[in-house]
Amino acid sequence: MRVGVDASCWLNQRGYGRHARALLRALLEQDVRNDYIFFVDSPAPPADLPPRAKVQLVGASRPAAQAASADGSRSLGDMWRMCRALSSPEIDLVLFPSVYSFVPVTSDARKIVFIHDVIPERYPEFAHPNAKARLFWDLKVKLAIAQADTIATVSDYSRAQIVEMFRLPKARVHVVGEAPDAVFRPSAQPHSADPGFVLYAGGFGPHKNVEMLVDAFASATKGTNLRLVLVGENESEVFHSSLPEIHRRIDRAGIADRVEFTGFVPDARLASLMSEAMVLVLPSMMEGYGLPAVEAAACGCPVIATRESPLPALLGEGGVYVNPNKPAELEQALRCVLTSTQMRRKMSVAGLEAAGKLSWNIAARQLMQVMA
Repeated sequence: MRVGVDASCWLNQRGYGRHARALLRALLEQDVRNDYIFFVDSPAPPADLPPRAKVQLVGASRPAAQAASADGSRSLGDMWRMCRALSSPEIDLVLFPSVYSFVPVTSDARKIVFIHDVIPERYPEFAHPNAKARLFWDLKVKLAIAQADTIATVSDYSRAQIVEMFRLPKARVHVVGEAPDAVFRPSAQPHSADPGFVLYAGGFGPHKNVEMLVDAFASATKGTNLRLVLVGENESEVFHSSLPEIHRRIDRAGIADRVEFTGFVPDARLASLMSEAMVLVLPSMMEGYGLPAVEAAACGCPVIATRESPLPALLGEGGVYVNPNKPAELEQALRCVLTSTQMRRKMSVAGLEAAGKLSWNIAARQLMQVMA
């Protein structure tokens, strides 16, 4: 079977790009029977593509990793060129690792589309800043669902949300999980003697609820020299961002000297930060999976995370789970975790055990079953 892969999301540094790279690498390592063609819309093939993959460049005025953003600015010409390439009659199955970069396919090939979550549907005002972008998003997702022979998603939690939101039969939606990469493991280096810190890793869109984290941190750590380290792209973000409001909250709380924005960091540095942090906090309004929390747990870092996610089931006692609409819950959770060394140790052990049960090889086998 010849499998055409929409690899236009390969260069994206957010969650769905990380997911695509890890899952597809594991898939091509295990599936030696099928042939894979990666359709790439960057000027040159990314250097880290799987060696088994055949690559076809598709000209684009702007790669989808940049253009499939909050303002919905991907050009019709770029989408048409990708549509023609993926519609080749020689392809038996077309795989879209994310609905973000979906384009219509006119061939009779089977189609598998990943929908990671329903955040843009539950919180449209957070995902897209204007009505035009929301309309384009809704049309794209509806067309993707109509064309897809199979919808794939990343967790049982997300599957339930997709089935409810789009009124789909459960049999149409299959779970293909996620996992921490091998780099995410406890650091062999001793912990620093510097003041401890609370860690956040991810985007700064409104649904990530970082404003609530800033307020809760300021209250829970008042009178201490604990720091808040915010990891993630904060200068050239292509998605809708709430960074101006986050900065206002920091200034209003008077904690600017205790907050650090690192920008994007490589995985090795992120794993080091997770190993050093007292706790990682992921307070999102919703997460389809919550990979940063799982990566942190794999590093032995305690986690405080949103209850609106699969994380309670994935990490169990490795985390404390809060209602993202109740700031007092997050503040109390921070106080409890930060003031109890024993609690952090127990959470670390439980999180390591839970994360150790997850692997990209398992996820690849799940996808192979969907493709069969």
